[in-house]
Amino acid sequence: MSQATSNAEEFRSLYQTYIESCNARDYEVMKSFYASPVNVMDKRQEPDDIIARCKLLFESFPDWKWEVRHMVIEGDYMTVRFKDSGTHQGEFRGYQATGRKVETTEVTLYHVVDGKFTEIWPLIDFDTVVEQIK
Repeated sequence: MSQATSNAEEFRSLYQTYIESCNARDYEVMKSFYASPVNVMDKRQEPDDIIARCKLLFESFPDWKWEVRHMVIEGDYMTVRFKDSGTHQGEFRGYQATGRKVETTEVTLYHVVDGKFTEIWPLIDFDTVVEQIK
């Protein structure tokens, strides 16, 4: 087995555990995947900052779920395309809860070093979410 294949399998396994912890709201496990500090969109943040942002999202969409649709691994970088979905149960970007189900697309690039996310570049189509709750 080549190093690239081994690395890809390791990253897939790592990410499966991570996304399961996100969908289960297991914040301690989620935090264990982030380096400290971690660069998010080229801004240094602590793992607790990322968790706090996730909690805000979950206040608006308590059943928010990430579903991996595609993953590309190259060296120590991993790109993941998701289907994100949830039910609008709390204020989001100025819109009060509507009870509407929403769905959108996300693509996130991760830099993984020693099993930790050291850099994250998330691109989430929240404009589509807003269109669905207007």
